[in-house]
Parts: sequence; structure tokens; C-alpha cells
Amino acid sequence: QVRLVESGGGLVQAGGSLRLSCAASGRTFSRYAMGWFRQAPGKEREFVIGITWRGDSTYYADSVKGRFTISRDNAKNTVYLQMNSLKPEDTAVYYCAGSTSTSYRPTSLRLYDLWGQGTQVTVSS
Repeated sequence: QVRLVESGGGLVQAGGSLRLSCAASGRTFSRYAMGWFRQAPGKEREFVIGITWRGDSTYYADSVKGRFTISRDNAKNTVYLQMNSLKPEDTAVYYCAGSTSTSYRPTSLRLYDLWGQGTQVTVSS
């Protein structure tokens, strides 16, 4: 069983940057497409950005285009989320997730099998 643990959240001013990490235990990490979701207070959890299991393609929500990037290091069982030009509306709990779906670039929450516990990101104006 693979477990996911996020780190790197915190408080940052608008326009600043943060880098989140998601460390996975288990030997099958490389088989998972990985994604980041977020959930703001009173809102549904939403897809932010993802990367295929091979790492050959990334895909993202329009709201983070040009500001967020995702990468993975399968040798270290880790996926990263680099967030630049942060805005107050990016404030949320960010969750790392893994998918074994046959979908090449899964974006739907229901296609993800594994979830981390979440890390808080707060962007002040």
C-alpha cells in the first residue's frame, strides 16, 4: 500500500512562491499518475495540476496556467508542486493524490485512489 505525505505548505504574501512536496512510501509509486487538488473553505475539492506516470506530460487547471508547475522524481518517490505568483484565491488545503486509472491524464477526483492528508497554503493580500 502506498502512502502519501505532503509538506511545504505555509503562509506567503501575494506574488510569492511556495514549493510543495509529496513523498510516497511503497514500491509502486512510479505506476501512479500524480495530481494535486485543493479545497478552499466552503468549496468543493478541485483539480489543480497533474503529471502522467511516466512524467512525459503535465496538465493543469486554467486557474493556475503559467504559475504552477508539477514534476516528479520516481527514484525518490516524490512529486513536487512549484507555485509562483501566488494569489489570495490560491488559499486552500492542498492534497497530493495518486491514480491508477487507465485515463492518460486523469483530472476527475473520482479517478484518484490515493490521497495525502493535505497541507495548508495561505496567501495574504
